[in-house]
Amino acid sequence: MTDKINVGEVITRVLEEHGVSNVYGVISIHNLPIADAIGRRDKIRFVAARGEAGSVTMADADGRFSGLGVALTSTGAGAGNAVGSLIEAMNAGSPVLHLTGNVEKAYLDSDASFIHETKDQLTFLKASSKAAYRISNPDHAAGIIKEAIRVATTIPMGPVSVEIPIDIQATSIDFPVSLAPIQPLQLPDVSDVEVDYLVEQIKKAERPIVWIGGGTLEAADEVTQLADLGLPIVSSTHARGVLADDHPRSLGAFHNSASVEQLIENSDLAIVIGSRLRSNETKTYSVKFPEQLIQVDASPMAQQRNYKVKTFICAEAKTLLQKVLAKLQGVNKATAEYDQAIIAAKNAAVDALRKQVDQYALICDAVREALPADGIFVRDITMSGSTWGSRLLPMQLPKKNIHSLAGAIGLGLAHGIGSSIANPDKKVVTIVGDGGLMLGIGEIATMAQENTDMVLIIMNDNGYGVMKGIQNNYFGGRQYFNELHTPSYKELGDSMRIKSGLASTVEEFRALILEYVAFDGPAIIEVGMDKIGPLNFAGPPQKKLY
Repeated sequence: MTDKINVGEVITRVLEEHGVSNVYGVISIHNLPIADAIGRRDKIRFVAARGEAGSVTMADADGRFSGLGVALTSTGAGAGNAVGSLIEAMNAGSPVLHLTGNVEKAYLDSDASFIHETKDQLTFLKASSKAAYRISNPDHAAGIIKEAIRVATTIPMGPVSVEIPIDIQATSIDFPVSLAPIQPLQLPDVSDVEVDYLVEQIKKAERPIVWIGGGTLEAADEVTQLADLGLPIVSSTHARGVLADDHPRSLGAFHNSASVEQLIENSDLAIVIGSRLRSNETKTYSVKFPEQLIQVDASPMAQQRNYKVKTFICAEAKTLLQKVLAKLQGVNKATAEYDQAIIAAKNAAVDALRKQVDQYALICDAVREALPADGIFVRDITMSGSTWGSRLLPMQLPKKNIHSLAGAIGLGLAHGIGSSIANPDKKVVTIVGDGGLMLGIGEIATMAQENTDMVLIIMNDNGYGVMKGIQNNYFGGRQYFNELHTPSYKELGDSMRIKSGLASTVEEFRALILEYVAFDGPAIIEVGMDKIGPLNFAGPPQKKLY
């Protein structure tokens, strides 16, 4: 062990001690000491993204699986490019460590026109992250990085940014006293009074219903046991697969379907567990819940955030449910009448969506047929992703349905790359629209260079299809600014030396998806939506605005 070590290597060694396998980044003169240490030590895979937004989005996806995603970006405009992706990671509750540089400490905040300088970088990082820190003293580097990791991985999780002035990164210091990994803070234990209350309410209810969100991603066994007791489960799109779609009491993510809304309204007890009850999943908070509404969330700030609840319990979902289920041994809430109503509501919702998306229901069927049961489906915010991708495509396991929680387009490709690198033994299928893809199209080169085992499906309707639907529905059919010039994505894939094909019919798509999923490596399928036909979608469900 050397007596002296530069801060870039200190940071790299801290990442190694925390089990980090991948760092996603764009190298720069303001982060090279860190990048050099990663390369020289050769213990962490460095994925060279084509943009800072892509690097943080890849780290976001990686963190959803690995428990900590790490991104390295440049300073100033480079750090600013990461802001949108940090906002997504905040919405998704993804544990992300975002490392960025800054100008030399002597010139910080001096408006001296130092290269890459920007005004108040730390301020905009704080605004877009769970927390943000600056390393001003080289000897503090190990401690601050460990604290950033602790905050990022403590429930409710989120991205944490750390900026390190370039001269601090390059400074040699005594070898730190400790590089040992730090553990996230644990939530206070839930009280017996709260457990007993929830148990009693479930026992008393005749038509209980449960709404689950991303806070239950690690509680699949417990949620399944609740369903086995007779409680129907409605899922946010983030929590799809926590209860297998083929479970007879799974209502999937059909919360905006009339039949499921009616089931929620007619229940006499609704329990919301680990869900933010997002606007697009509640029709701008207009879905009606029963008076007896209980909310369980790891964040105390969730209390009365967007719905007035009867009871709020601050707890981590898995721990609470284990205690509740232990006291529900032998209880059975199932009745033939209620089970029939649950199945009827789900079937009505599925049938209505299949009718709405028409030929694209067959595209959905082909994806499910081709993708292995443990495969991962990643979707951008696109018409197909927001209709059949978010609800119709069956999911039997959690964390197999990765998507943007902030609702921004353009993240799908980078999310797919991060998901693939974090899961080298799993097949990934990523669906994007031509409009959203253009925001990060350069990451196709990353997909090729990293040889990701991923099929990228590009739904090409030559424009912003969602906007076309909204304008048609709310603006008298007037169409403005939604037509886009697009390349041949098949030819673009060919130029990147990626296996690529064009599907103009459902039959062509089915043949290609079966072939390309079986292929080991990156592949692209361009889908000509103009040939297959229109997809009826007028934006997320919401109250009338226009």
